[in-house]
Amino acid sequence: MKCPPKPEAAGTGAGLASAWQGFAVVLFGLAGAACGGGDSQAAVAAPAPAPAPPPAEPRLSTLNAGLASPWALALLPDGRMLVTLKAGRLALLGTDGKTQIASLDGLPAVDASGQGGLLDIALDPDFASAPWVYLAYSEPGSGAQAGRSGTAVARGRWTGSGLTGLTVIFRQAPKVTGGGHYGSRLVFGRDKSLFVTLGERQQGSPAQDLASYLGKVVRIQRDGSVPTDNPNLGASAAPGLWSYGHRNPQGAALHPVTGELWVSEHGPQGGDEVNIARAGANYGWPLRSYGCEYGSPVGDACRIGGGVHAPAFVEPLSFWVPISIAPSNLAFYTGAMFPEWQGQLFMGALAGQALWRLQLSGNTVVGREAMFASLGERIRDVRQAPDGALVRLSDSGKLLRLSR
Repeated sequence: MKCPPKPEAAGTGAGLASAWQGFAVVLFGLAGAACGGGDSQAAVAAPAPAPAPPPAEPRLSTLNAGLASPWALALLPDGRMLVTLKAGRLALLGTDGKTQIASLDGLPAVDASGQGGLLDIALDPDFASAPWVYLAYSEPGSGAQAGRSGTAVARGRWTGSGLTGLTVIFRQAPKVTGGGHYGSRLVFGRDKSLFVTLGERQQGSPAQDLASYLGKVVRIQRDGSVPTDNPNLGASAAPGLWSYGHRNPQGAALHPVTGELWVSEHGPQGGDEVNIARAGANYGWPLRSYGCEYGSPVGDACRIGGGVHAPAFVEPLSFWVPISIAPSNLAFYTGAMFPEWQGQLFMGALAGQALWRLQLSGNTVVGREAMFASLGERIRDVRQAPDGALVRLSDSGKLLRLSR
């Protein structure tokens, strides 16, 4: 095959000449490619791929709207859910969130007045071989303790339709009157020890008393015994103490990278906090708070103890002023459904009626967003489902699913 000569650059000829020249350029390109000349790759290059579509917006759906004051949920290995109800009942929900059994057997008696009731729930780390279910609840006193209550933790074996062999493994002491600040979150550590958050029962100063379980985080073994590597807080300290100076820690979660326990806790007027509960640490209540005494005008001048915790006490990672949002449970996001949220912390809010998303850089909170505040739902619990969705319980009785 004889290859054509390369056409000259365009001159100043008439339109017909220009048209012929354009045709010649095309002809040369085709023939050149066949003769091994020119840019054959450019002649056959594939078009640039279309840009990937943006991810779908998060979608909120209601799986169940008939739960009576739900407090916490646990996800069973088969995808069903156990939900604690404040009045003292435990419900079994199907994988679709619909109620299968409204009240299971083998539950403890609870004091459901005020903020009390059947509260948190957790499954044993070895649930497949040791199907223990752990419950935190407000335990009523009896005899000389009648009219008083305190947070307790019990465990029973899951039968498929209830619990059997229920045994109390921890009791908060002293029991006191009143119906507030039970705390009550349950979180298993990497070593399978159990953290229990305990409110100070609206008593204030006992949060600094190491002989008391009020306003503390305790760490116990699954049978209720005390780990030998707990912090040494002195001979007079109550057994099992992990940290102290807490007000009402109603949220807790284990950091997926560091394994540390993060807690959220209620301040008074303002001063809600997120902290890392570390061994032997003092978080300042009631001596320090960014909140104000009830009844005082809210502002910088009324912050309890001046607000700033350091250096005497641990400074919170993040706090809310001047208005309390009443934080509830925490969940670190590790799923694949929302890759843009990987490593972020989610927190429910009661007075704030929102799901808060906290952006983290290491242990530093670098951004906060209140999501779905327009729904007006008091979010009591938030958990990550195995597929990466976020499931939430609201005080209005709803089980909500956030997915895409």
